[in-house]
Order: sequence, then C-alpha cells, then structure tokens
Amino acid sequence: MQSVTVSPKFQVVIPQAVREQLGIEPGQKLQVLAFDHRIEFLSIESPRSLRGFLRGLDTDVPREGDRV
Repeated sequence: MQSVTVSPKFQVVIPQAVREQLGIEPGQKLQVLAFDHRIEFLSIESPRSLRGFLRGLDTDVPREGDRV
C-alpha cells in the first residue's frame, strides 16, 4: 500500500507507480470528490477525447408504433 504525506500547504504527491499506471500527465486536470472518509480523484476528459467512444453500440431499440 502506498502512502503520501500532506504538506503544510495541503499538497500531496501522487506516487510515480500510480501516475504511470493511470497515465496521469503534468498539467492534467482531476476532479476531486469526498466520499465517506476518502478522497477520490477522477480524470476530467475533454469532449474531444470522448468522440467516438460509443462506436459499435447497438442503437436498434424496439419502439412503440407512435414513437417512431
């Protein structure tokens, strides 16, 4: 288990192994969430990077006759 220390300015350093595993780059924005008694960081994806991520999704949905 990795651990970090909070600095007097409330900063932490994400360990190198974790940065490499998650592909975190310098300057990347992360969303911070407080959940129960833990802190979670979520990568903020740009709309451009999300383009095409649903490619291949089956869009054939059975519909009622009046909803076509």
